[in-house]
Amino acid sequence: MTAPATFRQQLLSTIPRLRRYARSLVFDSSAADDLVQTALERALTHWHQFDQRRDILVWVISIAHNAHMDERRRRSHLVSVEPLDLQDGPDALVSPMSDPGLRMDLVAALSRLSVEQREPLLLVTLEQLSYAECAEVLHIPIGTVMSRVSRGRAALRDLLDGHVPSTPATRNLRRVV
Repeated sequence: MTAPATFRQQLLSTIPRLRRYARSLVFDSSAADDLVQTALERALTHWHQFDQRRDILVWVISIAHNAHMDERRRRSHLVSVEPLDLQDGPDALVSPMSDPGLRMDLVAALSRLSVEQREPLLLVTLEQLSYAECAEVLHIPIGTVMSRVSRGRAALRDLLDGHVPSTPATRNLRRVV
């Protein structure tokens, strides 16, 4: 059964913000486009599960987030970002009129944040979701969202100010037999 025309129209209206979120999440425009396509396909396949009382953007971003997590689990290794690749970073992070150096610094700083801090920070600041909507998308408590956004903002501010984040002191562990 095909999705109704009204649902398809609502889904089409989410594409620009979904694309922006995907690009800021994966830092690669082709991978972001793949993520958007996957999210849209899943949404169309499961259109009957959408509750009309919910915001469709939150629902589709949640689908994209889950697709991204599925892909991360499949790959299960870290991807390094080369400095030259930062020049082609997400379009929407900073306006095209901005200083390219600032844009590179922002993309580099965002890529250094942990995924746990970057995802809620982007959802709340870039996508302007409420903490409750962000908690729903990420399937975590609202207090955790608030904490991660706060720590993410502080870490991002430190990185942009040129401060290297301090690593927790390693404890001397001893084996007790």
